Amino acid sequence: MIIDCDPGHDDAMALVVAARHADLVAVTTVAGNAPITATTRNARIMLDMLGIDVPLHQGAHQPLVAPARHAPDVHGSSGLDGADLPEPSRPADSEHAVDFIIETCRATEGVWLVPIGPLTNIAHVLQVAPDIGQRIAGISLMGGGTFGNVTPTAEFNIWADPEAAQIVFSYGGKLVMSGLDVTHELQATPERIAKIRSHQGQLATVLADLLVFFSDGYMRFHLNMEGGAVHDPCAVMALTHPELFIITPERVKIETAGDRTRGMTVIDRRGHRKPAPSNCDVVWNVDDEAAFDVLIEAIGYFSK
Repeated sequence: MIIDCDPGHDDAMALVVAARHADLVAVTTVAGNAPITATTRNARIMLDMLGIDVPLHQGAHQPLVAPARHAPDVHGSSGLDGADLPEPSRPADSEHAVDFIIETCRATEGVWLVPIGPLTNIAHVLQVAPDIGQRIAGISLMGGGTFGNVTPTAEFNIWADPEAAQIVFSYGGKLVMSGLDVTHELQATPERIAKIRSHQGQLATVLADLLVFFSDGYMRFHLNMEGGAVHDPCAVMALTHPELFIITPERVKIETAGDRTRGMTVIDRRGHRKPAPSNCDVVWNVDDEAAFDVLIEAIGYFSK
């Protein structure tokens, strides 16, 4: 898989589980939780701490149409506030993530694209090289849901670039959506953070500190949550550990124009006898204890 990300506390966790359980071909970055220079820097730091040598390519600075908007209230100004981060030892391999994805997917069929930030890079790929839609295994994304977190109806990754999301949701190939319905079930509770901290090494310490910062923000703004929602690993584990999830085929469209609904994922759940053809496998629920154990084990693996 290629992880397309905007690290981001939960992106960092997704990179750990992808490095442990997937054939991670490369990492690409996009502006989202923070500006592109920050998200790329954070990806560089995570690859250093994981000790893995995979290509890293910087991508889009801003959405297809709208101005760039970030999430400092959730992730801090750096995108990874809350921990003492080391300086990165490596630069990005290029600033041409879209070209890299196209070249890689043309050279090797069956790659999964796993975007866990705004979908700008992936939309550019599908616009420039529509043949990629038939060459990849599919797209497993984190975004959307039946409720929002930026607005009552829109989740951040889709809201940040709904025009890009519309392109991705219309591409016609395999599509898996891990939205807020499932990701809010995977929470970094104090007990789970303590398990992470029990591992020795820099990675475990940094991730535990990051999740404390991340969870404190969630607890201040949300009712009935015991920790931060660790969204992004769900898009990885839906592929590597599908047995932990409930997934159903659905018809999903993207709202790009509504004053109150821009960025909404409109999921047709009317239950018609002759429903419209599905275009997306929606992930609804997760065995959260087992899934978080996967994350903890992966952190321990790289903390030795």
